Amino acid sequence: MDLRATLTIAAEPYEFTLVPGACALLIIDMQRDFLEPGGFGEALGNDVAELRPCIEPNQHLLAAWRALGWPVMHTREGHRPDLADLPPCKKIRGRAALTIGDRGPMGRILVRGEAGHDIIPELAPLPGEPVIDKPGKGAFYATDLEAMLRHRGITQLVVTGVTTEVCVNTTVREANDRGFDCLVPSDCVGSYFPAFQAAGLAMIKGQGGIFGWVSHSQALLAALGLFDTSTSTSTGVTP
Repeated sequence: MDLRATLTIAAEPYEFTLVPGACALLIIDMQRDFLEPGGFGEALGNDVAELRPCIEPNQHLLAAWRALGWPVMHTREGHRPDLADLPPCKKIRGRAALTIGDRGPMGRILVRGEAGHDIIPELAPLPGEPVIDKPGKGAFYATDLEAMLRHRGITQLVVTGVTTEVCVNTTVREANDRGFDCLVPSDCVGSYFPAFQAAGLAMIKGQGGIFGWVSHSQALLAALGLFDTSTSTSTGVTP
């Protein structure tokens, strides 16, 4: 693919112009603690099955991105084993039976190095794909993500992962303030709550795209030339 060319992606509130060579795929917090039984998400009383549908679209998009040799980055939310970077208010908020740092079925919850903190096997990073460990919701807070993007000449991000209204939304807002254009494929992000999913996407694309663009993985893959639109009834932007 000619890296000097641009690609037009069907999106809301209007088409997104993707610049090959300047766009990275940023996959947010697809961790066992959030997506599998026994993790932090379930400890908070959430149904982790609500997040599962976004796994397969992420797999397809990730495979396409890797096939093109474009930059892929992953994030994980979690804390130091000594919890020195965990604000007390974050640990106690929610008043759950298990909180961050407590031992759960997959080890200490949201602690780096524990099994639950790791990315799910379906989307495991390959050697050479940076994994950004973040102590907060946004991927830019207390991390070297911005430095890595600047060094690679990245100006655009396709942001996927969980959850839509929390870590995805926070990261997109942080990226917007730093001058990065963000495209969010709606089927590649997920929430435990359908209403929050809809609201999170609406806030990104609202007011003329105040924080970014919302599209669909099939529209993105079609533009990349790696998706056969003739076999699908949903190649454009979802409502």
